[in-house]
Amino acid sequence: MDLAEYFKAEFAEHSDVARRSEATLSDAFARIVQACVKSVRGGGKLMLFGNGGSAADAQHLATELTVRYRNNRVAIAAIALTTDGSALTAGGNDLGFDRIFARQIEALGRQGDVAIAMSTSGKSPNVIAGLKQAKSMGLVTIAFGGHSGGEMAGLADHLLAVPSATTARIQEMHIALGQMLCGAMEIELGLAAAR
Repeated sequence: MDLAEYFKAEFAEHSDVARRSEATLSDAFARIVQACVKSVRGGGKLMLFGNGGSAADAQHLATELTVRYRNNRVAIAAIALTTDGSALTAGGNDLGFDRIFARQIEALGRQGDVAIAMSTSGKSPNVIAGLKQAKSMGLVTIAFGGHSGGEMAGLADHLLAVPSATTARIQEMHIALGQMLCGAMEIELGLAAAR
């Protein structure tokens, strides 16, 4: 393998997906920021969830919101549904792995909250079940997906579908878009100066 060529090709694909995301996702991103800000202003919270790398992204973004992103400021109410090992293992054992997020949303979700699902394929049964539970409770549903959004497209009030079918590129855009969401929320909530 020519590592220099591989390196260059990966960056080229990343740049192409980033450009296409910029060209197609601006309006959806603005709607997502507005929905999250409205929830937090109304006393609601954001609940983020996903599997594997998406679970890590959910945790990363929830931490940026509850602790800080750019500035020291008041906390923004957010929780990753992937961090409670006891809830995940009890739910998986007693109810089945497909219900681990839905059950937590049932317990923790309240009118005005936002459920944020993250899945590169948009087909993960437990993510789909979480979105269905959130919708049934009247929560605002947001999905970070890829390509067409998969099954999440029909369940999300707001969808950020990265224009790619490559898992790595979708994940790269998810974390970039997620961090942009954190920064935009700080600004919109009056917790940081606009750049």
